[in-house]
Amino acid sequence: MRSSTNRYSLTAIALHWLMAALIIAAFLLGLTMVDIPGLTPTKLKYFSWHKWLGVTIFSLACLRVLWRMTHAVPPYADSMPNWQKKASHVSHALMYVLIFAVPLSGYFYSLAAGVPVVYLGVLPLPVFIAPDPELKALLKQVHYAFNVVLLGVFCLHVLAVLKHQFIDRDRTLQRMLP
Repeated sequence: MRSSTNRYSLTAIALHWLMAALIIAAFLLGLTMVDIPGLTPTKLKYFSWHKWLGVTIFSLACLRVLWRMTHAVPPYADSMPNWQKKASHVSHALMYVLIFAVPLSGYFYSLAAGVPVVYLGVLPLPVFIAPDPELKALLKQVHYAFNVVLLGVFCLHVLAVLKHQFIDRDRTLQRMLP
């Protein structure tokens, strides 16, 4: 589906920037909490917040995909080479996969560790797997690897936007600004 306008809808823009902010916050909180030695009240609080951010990001990702499936995307600049359009499609698809895979891997890592996820401290999420130390170790590495890949794709995304804004000057960034 293609849009006749050169801009994303306000809903798409709001979801994009809200999710970007939440993903950055979850990433930074994750880095902070794992550096706290021992098992302190602060570390436990940060783990809870990190999980809540993950659940929120996953929920918004579901909403974003539904929105994306039912709303047109503005076209790329005519001056953009086809290889860049293809690279954009691939990187966006990878980001969409990762915005689901990162929270899911964290959720299952928590379950494998025997720690259920209770959203906002009041809504217990389903427990699909029993505690499993071997699976816990694997899922910890998977969660970490997914985050590293997401960080890399995110950085490429930002660099591409900056290139289009300041070198190509093709107004790509304006499509996603309110």
